[in-house]
Amino acid sequence: MKNLQRIMSLCDYTTTKEVRIISLPLRVLKIAITLAVLVYLCFSLYTEKGYQKKDTVISSVHTKVKGVLDVDNWIWDTSEYTIPYPGGNSFFVITNIVKTENQVQGLCPEFPNRKTICSRDDICKKAYADPQSNGIQTGRCIQFNRTLKTCEIRSWCPVEFKSTPEPAVLAGAENFTVLIKNNIHFAEFNYTTKNILPEYNVSCVYDRLKAPQCPIFRLGDILKEAGESFSQIAVLGGIMGIEINWNCNLDRWASKCRPRYSFRRLDDKVVDERLFPGFNFRFARYYKSADGKDLRTLIKASGIRFDIQVYGIGGKFRFIQLIIFIGSYLSYFGLATVLIDFLIGLYSQCCCDPKSSQKYYDDMKYEKVSGPCILQCCRMRFVSFVDQKDIIMVDKPLQKSLQNTTGTRIEREKIADYKDIEQHLKPDSNAALHRLEMEAFTAKDHEKEFSSCSWCQCSKCPKMDKFGDQLCCRSQAGDCITTSDMFLKLVLSMNRLIYILQYDDPFLTVDSVSNEKLRECAKKQYIEWRFGMDLNVVNFAVMPSCCKHEIEKIAKDHST
Repeated sequence: MKNLQRIMSLCDYTTTKEVRIISLPLRVLKIAITLAVLVYLCFSLYTEKGYQKKDTVISSVHTKVKGVLDVDNWIWDTSEYTIPYPGGNSFFVITNIVKTENQVQGLCPEFPNRKTICSRDDICKKAYADPQSNGIQTGRCIQFNRTLKTCEIRSWCPVEFKSTPEPAVLAGAENFTVLIKNNIHFAEFNYTTKNILPEYNVSCVYDRLKAPQCPIFRLGDILKEAGESFSQIAVLGGIMGIEINWNCNLDRWASKCRPRYSFRRLDDKVVDERLFPGFNFRFARYYKSADGKDLRTLIKASGIRFDIQVYGIGGKFRFIQLIIFIGSYLSYFGLATVLIDFLIGLYSQCCCDPKSSQKYYDDMKYEKVSGPCILQCCRMRFVSFVDQKDIIMVDKPLQKSLQNTTGTRIEREKIADYKDIEQHLKPDSNAALHRLEMEAFTAKDHEKEFSSCSWCQCSKCPKMDKFGDQLCCRSQAGDCITTSDMFLKLVLSMNRLIYILQYDDPFLTVDSVSNEKLRECAKKQYIEWRFGMDLNVVNFAVMPSCCKHEIEKIAKDHST
């Protein structure tokens, strides 16, 4: 049965009990905070579109660069200066070149540097190839020019020795244009669009103010929008980012899905020779001479790589998303409670006036409880001595009698004065009942003395073997509580006990009252008298052995 009750208790509904404080300042504060949270909720709902379900963009990019340059009677068209990158999200435009023509495989001096300058042959290592060199050393030290000697290498000769020209050879590339085709798709909403509108003007050029949706960009304008100089970057090269941001509202009543373009430099602006500044690479064009030898022209190409980065989020109204968003903000309405509780909780016994308003609210809101030690799993007991005002809580294992075990003092619950119940009763005409009560009093006067116990202070406690039963009604030597008039009238009065039992069971007769019922009723009367009505205390209250003995005796007298 108990197990069933425990299972059923899991289905019980619990709620909190609150204290309503009637205070104009606190009411104004609560309303102000609530309104502020409500305004913030509405603002966030509108700006963040919290009612929409979001999806990230799936994108594909295709580019076409257009432009022609005449440099030293050499025509540079798209196929000359544009290098495509795999994936389509990047393209490279050559802006500067260093040509080393008519290279042929053979022996020649290495370009002079700290590792290749020499003065004799033993400095050069035969068959040695440094990762930064142009070839493999032969072990000889030969003349590079009139003033320097370098190690001889087997390589494509002559080696590259020209410096990067400045200004850039293809400085006019800033007037080239690039067409960017960007198709996007939001899979969650099955929505597809592109950056080129049907009314697209093939002669337009992007301008942040005049033509912000034009997909054709002048290269010089891209660097200008990023705050860079095309003529400076064109010398050594660099990396630029073209960012396309799709922030799409796909709701039918406010559909808007157009890209926004922005530009920034991605590589380091600081020119440091140790960090290989700029952006360049080398490639060669091979051909044969008239006598059949393999020749090549080595080209060191510096330029600008443009990386196209597409970002985007699409949103569409979903009722479930609206509920989730509102639910996530409901906790903010509790800020008023938290702040007001903080103001009320500012009261501290060590520093605040005990007559202050904080003390008043502190008493109204908080119930002070002295609980047992949670780290010890042992039986808890409450003890009440007649010569002490407070109740004692014992929450530790007993190593000696309960009488001599120390505990924590707890303030006794204040109880309303007991009224004389007998004045509400009719005159007792049951002579037998009256005789039993008188016999109980007479038996008390002629009670035999108990043998003295070390823990007993009233000389009326019987011997007890268990520590938990060794408890007296007093903490210091004195008269036993069982000899007091209140104990006789409240606990041992047979007429009162039967009245209480008949209050619960109106059809109970005197003859049908069992000893067990009398005993339990008397114990309940004593515990409520000495410990109060708090069930958290009553359920753990321990009755003194002397009181138990008197109650047992009055029950026996009733049976006789």
